[in-house]
Amino acid sequence: MFHRDFMTYHADRFKDYSLMVFNGKKLVAILPANIDGNIVHSHQGLTYGGLILAPKVRFQSVALAFKAILIYLKTNGVEYLHIKQLPAMYCSQPSEELDYLLFMVEAELTRVDLSSTIYDLNIAKISSSGRKDGYRKGKNHNLQIRETTDLSAFWNQILVPHLEVTHAVKPTHSLEEMQRLQELFPNQIRQFDVYYNEEIVGGTTLFITPNVVHTQYIAANENRQKLGTLDYLFFYLIQEKFKHAKYFDFGISNTNQGKDLNNGLLYWKESLGGKAQVHRFFKVKTNSHPLIDRIL
Repeated sequence: MFHRDFMTYHADRFKDYSLMVFNGKKLVAILPANIDGNIVHSHQGLTYGGLILAPKVRFQSVALAFKAILIYLKTNGVEYLHIKQLPAMYCSQPSEELDYLLFMVEAELTRVDLSSTIYDLNIAKISSSGRKDGYRKGKNHNLQIRETTDLSAFWNQILVPHLEVTHAVKPTHSLEEMQRLQELFPNQIRQFDVYYNEEIVGGTTLFITPNVVHTQYIAANENRQKLGTLDYLFFYLIQEKFKHAKYFDFGISNTNQGKDLNNGLLYWKESLGGKAQVHRFFKVKTNSHPLIDRIL
């Protein structure tokens, strides 16, 4: 399974507490999760969380499964369940049962992240004069875009130095971790690098799902404005390489649990056609499970 393999590489960072809910012998739902003290998180090692549901499961079964999870957690000394919701665009079919159940158990909204997404790349056009100017710079400098399975040049020469200088942080994934994941999922994790005179100057790491192209990492060197590095790259990705994708997700532009916004980054994403989409985080008291009974 995609989720399971994604979680194994950081097993040393989190104490796994993933749960499976059965109706008899039939698997109804899975909750990828980890535990920290008396709090269980829908897995902190995953970008998104919530329940993974069987394809034909009905709402009443989901409600019973969620109630069973809360009872199990309470019985085992867990006081709170923290859930980060899965954006609807990542679902293979409409699946917002958990949204309603969170309302029913009076879950507390604890965080909201602001992401930027392009909808329907078949009709999306980049109209920003600033982005077009950046694209022309890249074209005039004869930039070359190369897809590769070797992430080392981007990681070591671009991404790590960029994050260290601008944010004093390291990438969430080490090069070794991401290289291993890319080898496991060569069609889902793809790397595009930009070269100027045979020197790497920028790139992006993409996570691909059936509906969404997601930018996991974006970075360029200090000459990105002069060369038009990222504008040139994303013109190609949005209007050529993935022009038939349903969604192109740039990810979030905020920090500090959603309370601080990087307006420059947000503006760049919006000028490429990104529209606002929020990711909600909730805290659920495990003793709230009786509130589900009113709808059963």
